Amino acid sequence: MTRVKICGIRRPEEAAVACDAGADALGFVFYAPSPRAVAVETVAKLLPGLSPLVTSIGLFVDPAVEEVEAVLEHCALDCLQFHGNEDRQFCERFGRPYIKAISMRPGTEIAATVDAHPNARAFLLDAWRPDAPGGTGETFDWDRIGELSRPWILAGGLTPENVGTAIERVAPPAVDVSGGVERRRGEKDSQRIRQFLQAVRSADAAK
Repeated sequence: MTRVKICGIRRPEEAAVACDAGADALGFVFYAPSPRAVAVETVAKLLPGLSPLVTSIGLFVDPAVEEVEAVLEHCALDCLQFHGNEDRQFCERFGRPYIKAISMRPGTEIAATVDAHPNARAFLLDAWRPDAPGGTGETFDWDRIGELSRPWILAGGLTPENVGTAIERVAPPAVDVSGGVERRRGEKDSQRIRQFLQAVRSADAAK
């Protein structure tokens, strides 16, 4: 079964729909420039209502130590996700499992990042654009992935329409979607969330 993470959750109703549709994890963006950024207070109120089987993940981009600590003081997140140039020591200092994102820019060597983060829970492979650390709505060449010995997550431009093809072609252990299930930037669409989960399950059944 391909695990599914719905990222960029900003409202309780979005979380409820994602959980009801069968999402395995929800992502909350603590990066102010993002249109999907969410207030710490909102997440703190939302987390207690989540199913205990759904993993809550906080996303950061090159944050200060104090920024992460301030979020964790109020939000009992299960996991952290780092989307910038954070090194191993930084990622490990908060006592939480973490995911390290790898932006698939030209020349990126996946193995180098994997080797630099031996204790990462997983690696998220995302499309690259020079003006954004993620959430671009664009895909990358999946043939660049190759064989990975560590858990990984496919992100970047996934939608209900193409996630089945992605699963068929590269069999990711998990997929991550944000813009692909939105009606407009920063606002999730309930129908597309359900369609995305259904597309994943249909692709799994066809394996």
